[in-house]
Amino acid sequence: MGISRSSRHKRSHTGAQRAYYRKNRKFELGRQPASTKLGPKRIHTVRVRGGNIKFRALRLDSGNFAWGSEHTTRKTRIIGVVYNASNNELVRTNTLVKGAIIQVDAAPFRQWYEAHYAQPVTKKGAKKDAATEGAEPEKKSSHVQRKLEERKKDAKIDPLLESQFAAGRLYAAISSRPGQSGRADGYILEGQELEFYVRKLRSGKQKHAHAHAA
Repeated sequence: MGISRSSRHKRSHTGAQRAYYRKNRKFELGRQPASTKLGPKRIHTVRVRGGNIKFRALRLDSGNFAWGSEHTTRKTRIIGVVYNASNNELVRTNTLVKGAIIQVDAAPFRQWYEAHYAQPVTKKGAKKDAATEGAEPEKKSSHVQRKLEERKKDAKIDPLLESQFAAGRLYAAISSRPGQSGRADGYILEGQELEFYVRKLRSGKQKHAHAHAA
């Protein structure tokens, strides 16, 4: 018998065993999990009910990630899986699934921020700019300068996010389903959600350290 998604074998909510009155049906079938890994892009197509097609991603190395507070989305490289609430094995094997917490390359977001606000993301970047001030600055019209000055008023960045930019890696969550759509898209973690996962990751590392010490 193959993988089935039927609930005929389940007991009813009162605990009664349901009567067995039919065999398996085609519309109840399930398929093997995609277990999308980190690596050069490889996608297979699967013909499904109604002649539709699903895109089964077997390996992916990049995706589109939204930076919600800045209302921008950039395609960036996925570096690795760092946390998964359902199973630590999916972290060890770098398996990309919906809801996985991953690290992505910060470079595309840094470039966008510096072009949009005309100022560096991190304090370290500001020091570098001060060191290279001897170079001739790019000429901008008064209109562009006014626009940039207005933008700079709102150019505040979360300290946790700033430290990640300094390291060149951002925490992100996958919100698409790689085994169904063939894509690993998601959003950059910010605010309370970012604080929550940073705490989780720290506590996980401390547990590992205690286990090795023992």
